[in-house]
Amino acid sequence: MGFAPWDLNRRSYMPPMHPMATDPEVPCSEKLRVLSDRTRLEVVKSLLRGSALAGELGADLEVEQSLLSHHLRVLREAGLVISSREGAAKRYALAEGVRVGERSVSLGCCELSFAADA
Repeated sequence: MGFAPWDLNRRSYMPPMHPMATDPEVPCSEKLRVLSDRTRLEVVKSLLRGSALAGELGADLEVEQSLLSHHLRVLREAGLVISSREGAAKRYALAEGVRVGERSVSLGCCELSFAADA
């Protein structure tokens, strides 16, 4: 079940899950390419703990806002991350079906697990 484009309780736009995230027809290499960047991988790892505001992610990862915005856009376009507005800020979370455990994500073609101390 995908996300509704409009969350009436929050009055914020939530884009539907991009098919690339779990589409078995999309080559695994393309999904892995998106996560080949260290910053994007760290964003996904951070979002395994739960949703976060862009500013919180930037502070947690020690990444400048403009660079973080770029990486979040790439992750959104790949269907791995969704966003919603909270006033002037944006909240980010893993897309439905991407999280499979406390430290694992599914790309449809494979799963990535993060070590407990990594």
